[in-house]
Order: sequence, then C-alpha cells, then structure tokens
Amino acid sequence: MHAYPSTGIRQQSLGLGLLALLLFCAGVYQQSAIGFDSRFVLFAQEMLRHGPGFFPTTYGQPYADYWATSTFFTWLLSLPFGQVNALTAWLPSAIASATIVTLMYRLVAPYSRTWALISVALMLLSNTFITETRAVSLDQMVAAVTFAVFYLGYAADHFQAPRRLLLILALLVLGFAIRGPIGLVVPTGVLCSYYLLNGQWRRMITVGLLAAVLLAAGIGLLLWLANVSGGPTFVQDVIRMQFMGRMDGREGASGVLFYFSSSLGNYALAYPLAVLVLAAVLLVGRKDRGPALRLLTLCTAAGLIVMIGLSIPMAKKARYMLPMLPMAAIIAAYPFQGAQGRVFQWLRGLMQGLWLLIPGLLIVGLLVAKRRFAEHLTSLTAVMAILGVLQVIALGLLFKPRVRAVGLAFTAVLALWSTYILVFEPVERMLFDTRTFSRATVELIQKDPAPVVLHAMGKDAKAIKFMVNVEHDLFPVFTHSVQELENLKGPAWLVMDKSDYEALKGSRLATLQPVLNGSFDKDDYVLLHLVPVQP
Repeated sequence: MHAYPSTGIRQQSLGLGLLALLLFCAGVYQQSAIGFDSRFVLFAQEMLRHGPGFFPTTYGQPYADYWATSTFFTWLLSLPFGQVNALTAWLPSAIASATIVTLMYRLVAPYSRTWALISVALMLLSNTFITETRAVSLDQMVAAVTFAVFYLGYAADHFQAPRRLLLILALLVLGFAIRGPIGLVVPTGVLCSYYLLNGQWRRMITVGLLAAVLLAAGIGLLLWLANVSGGPTFVQDVIRMQFMGRMDGREGASGVLFYFSSSLGNYALAYPLAVLVLAAVLLVGRKDRGPALRLLTLCTAAGLIVMIGLSIPMAKKARYMLPMLPMAAIIAAYPFQGAQGRVFQWLRGLMQGLWLLIPGLLIVGLLVAKRRFAEHLTSLTAVMAILGVLQVIALGLLFKPRVRAVGLAFTAVLALWSTYILVFEPVERMLFDTRTFSRATVELIQKDPAPVVLHAMGKDAKAIKFMVNVEHDLFPVFTHSVQELENLKGPAWLVMDKSDYEALKGSRLATLQPVLNGSFDKDDYVLLHLVPVQP
C-alpha cells in the first residue's frame, strides 16, 4: 500500500489540472452556437429570461429529456455577463475534463510520474475528448463523476486515504441530477466492479443497495417534479425520452458491438492503443504482478463495465463512452511505467513514433485541405508556424532520453489542440453558421413585426438553431406542408429551406420573392414576407 499522494503530487496534479483548463478554454468567448450546443444554449438563455426551474425550457415549455442541472451551471456562470456566451456554456464541460486530468495524475503518479503524464496526454489526444471538452457535454460531466468515484474507492484501499462513502453518494446524486438514471448507474457500476475484483463483497452490496435506493428515490422525484412542471402529459414525455427512448432504440439503434468497434476511431489514440497493450500483457503472461498491474486490471474491469453496460440499450452514441476513456488512457500508457520485455519496448517505440510524426502529418493534412477548401482555409500562417516549431522541438527531443517520451507526447497534444482550435473550429463554425442568417432575419422582422412561421424546420432540430440566435422570447408558428402555408392569412414572415421555397411552385405563394437569402446550418435558406391580399 502506498501512502496518500504526497503534497508534491497533489500540487502537481492541481497545477496540471489548471494548465489543462486554460488549454480547454483557449480562445473561447463569443463563438456562435452550432449543432447540438444550440439546444443547451437556448435552455440557458430562457433560464436567464425567466429564472431557474426543475427542467430546462424551449419556447417557454419544459423540455423532457434532461434535468435543469447543467443548465443551472451555465445560468450561474452567465449571470455576471448578463448573457450566455461560449465560455459560460462550455466551462462546466472544461472543468469536468480538468477534474479528470487532476485525478488521473493523482491516481497514477504514486507509481510513475511518466506513466501518469502520458496517460493524461493520451486522453488529450483522443478525438471525442477534444470535441466534447469544447462543447456543452453532459456525458463529460458524468465521466468526471465516474472517475472521481473510482478514484475515491481506489485511494481508500491503496493510498491510506479515508473512506468517503458520503462523498461517493453525493457524487452519485450529482450524476443523476446531471444525466438522469445513466448518470447514477454508470459510476455505480464502475465502483461495484472495483469492489468485486477486490473481493469486498460487503462494500459492493452496500454501495449497490444504497445506489438502488438513490435511483428509486431519484426517479420518483423526477416524475413528481415532471408532474408539477407540466402535468401527466409531460410525465409521459419524460418516461419516453429519459427511459424508454434510450432502451428501445427510438433515438437510433446500433448493434451490440457498436462501441467496441467504433471506439477504435472515436477514441483514438487511447482506445486502440489500450487494446494493443492488453494483448501484450496477455502475451507476456503478466510477469509483473505488482501494484501497477493491479491498477491496470482494475481500470480494465471498469472500462469494460461501461462498454458492456451501455451496449445493452439500443440507443448508442459515441459520447456515451466518455466514462471509459480515462481507463483506456491509463491502460494505453502502461508500457511507460517500466514494464519490461520486447513487446513493451516495441509499443513504447510505436507510440513515440506516432507522437513524433503528428505535427508533420498535421502540416501535410492542412496543405492538402487548403487545396481542396481554399475558400474556407484562407490563412494558415499562424498554425503552420506553430506546427513547424513543435516539429523541430519533437525532433530535438529524440536526443533527450530522460524527457523524450513525455516531451513527444505533449508536443503532439499541443499540435493537435492548436490545429483544432485555430483551424477546425473556425471552419466548422463558418460552415454550420446559423447566427448570420438568423440575426438578419430578426432585424427585418423587428422593422415590420408580424408572426414568424418556421416551415419544415423540426421544432427540436433546425428551429432550435434559429431560436438560439433570437435575443428575446419568440413563439413561432410551425408548418409542415404547402397546404398549411396556403391557409395562412398574413401578415407573416416565413422562414424555410430554399428547396422548400422552390416546391411552392403552383401554389398561391409562388409569387412571393425572397426578402433575404443566406446560408443556415450549411443549407440555403430564404425569408419570405406574406402580406394580406388587398380586397
């Protein structure tokens, strides 16, 4: 048993977590909301206008798929600004990611600081981690809760830390408050797998029973608050969206092995390297039977519990696997804790070779992309300079054996994050921009107020991306067919896809000319002004 992490390790973990948080928030402030973020930003905007509630709202009505907990975090952070911006929307996810970084270092560093740092680097190099950290991600918050619960269980047995059952239960309640049942079940499963492998049957049963009581109480409270917020119909919506929809695949069904195969890309580099490391451990017969291998085994069990458990529901999405990622990163970095043998030597060489090449590969990738997407990649000077410097540093590290592995890993991290922040994010927001068209539309409507009609725009899809750019309450009319449009008397403002406008030929609205044309979420949209026909 190791002593509780020293003051030095605790301070280093906090410093590393703070540096990670600065990286996660770099350049974030006034980016427009796009994609899935639009929904959560709209939740927070409506909460700023009307005050907190038990459920977030859209169009002034409670939304059944989530508690208001994450929205409440954004609301609190937005109060000093008087508005929701990208920083206040993303900061809870960034804090969750920085918490994982801090606890990961604190968990692994007592065995090997190199192992700990490379575990962090491999997590930071994983695709889904990057995209979910710089977004509104409830699943990243659940990943932080899950890893915190695992750390508390492990530290009590291996670092002579006090047992913190009350804190664990508080974290389980927080997980439920953030993500509903999945936010409690996932961390409970991970902790119970830890107790099971350690033969701590009594603790496993105790935690399992307490978690079951919390789950039952949480579900009862959730349904009661749903009834208070929206009545019996809303209760049915909550049951359908938070329970049945995820289990029966209404949100999109995938095969049982979906996570095991898709994670090779979605969670590269950590997951595929973890698979190789586990194969290597089995190949060499697990000669090292010390505490490092024990931690590897416990992380493997925890990761498998997440993957197997979440494979049972039919609805599967890449971001649901985030609680597995810290475990995969620790496993993938295992060869750097001093594991002996040719296989582990080969794995260390493979990883260092990949990290060495990443800045150069990104330069080549950007040059190729610039030729194909010249209109979007107008200036790459700054990021090319950064990548060039990082590549030179990486080559220099080849002659510094003591810092080579960690240095190459974090050179690759800086290269990938620089490219994502300076190139990928701006291009993505340009391509999927909804702010420009929406605000131009609102400006025209305010000059001549009339009801707004959103045609063939899903109330929970495209319409959300329009509404998030409206700085006041708006209750649009939704239409889905040409016949519904023809029944409108006017005056009204009509927003629709250009293809839907072209489909109006032959109707009485065919003579309407667009008042505004523009790109909206990568599609061409138009604004029409319907005025009453004069007798």
